[in-house]
Amino acid sequence: MPSADDFTNELFRMMHEAERAGQDSLEVEAGELHRRVGGYPGRDHRMPLCCEAMRAQVHKGYGDTLVSAPPSGYGASLRIRYRLPRGEFVGL
Repeated sequence: MPSADDFTNELFRMMHEAERAGQDSLEVEAGELHRRVGGYPGRDHRMPLCCEAMRAQVHKGYGDTLVSAPPSGYGASLRIRYRLPRGEFVGL
């Protein structure tokens, strides 16, 4: 089962790849992130943990924005736009 660190590390990898490609932002959907880490879809998915990991990396100072969220705030359709560059990436 994926951990919070698994989601955070994959999110950092995605940001790093986008930054290296010269992008000025990265839009991530929770369902996509969870599929990349594994275990989704499935009965034992960790979507709330995935969403928490995504939300924990939102920094208004960077200009990050919540693009869309399901009514509960947690679900595969949660979408966040992260501004790049982010500086140093932990774990890379």
